[in-house]
Amino acid sequence: QVRLVESGGELVQSGGSLRLSCRVSGFDLDNFGIGWFRQAPGKEREGVSCISSRDRMAYYADSVKGRFFISRENGENTVFLRMNNLKPEDTAVYYCATDFETDPCRTVVGGVTTYAIDYWGKGTPVTVSS
Repeated sequence: QVRLVESGGELVQSGGSLRLSCRVSGFDLDNFGIGWFRQAPGKEREGVSCISSRDRMAYYADSVKGRFFISRENGENTVFLRMNNLKPEDTAVYYCATDFETDPCRTVVGGVTTYAIDYWGKGTPVTVSS
């Protein structure tokens, strides 16, 4: 059974940092891509960052480039999102997600709808105060 569990979200001041974690089970991260997404109140869900199933490279949305960094511990089924210089507009529920047919990076930087991704965690809330 595919499972993704996010953690690490909390209230932080503007300019601060957080590290989110996504622990996965039921599939091998070596064989599939994975992405971080977010949904702010009243807004559409959007892609933030991903590790591509095609080339194993990391990709980022323009809004977070240079501030957010995705990583994975070798051999571990956990993916991290390091978020630096947080801004109030980063406030959202953050989700990790994967799909066995669609590379999640196609939704982060390729313009494909996030509805193409099948497997999602329940999310972890991040609030950035000004």
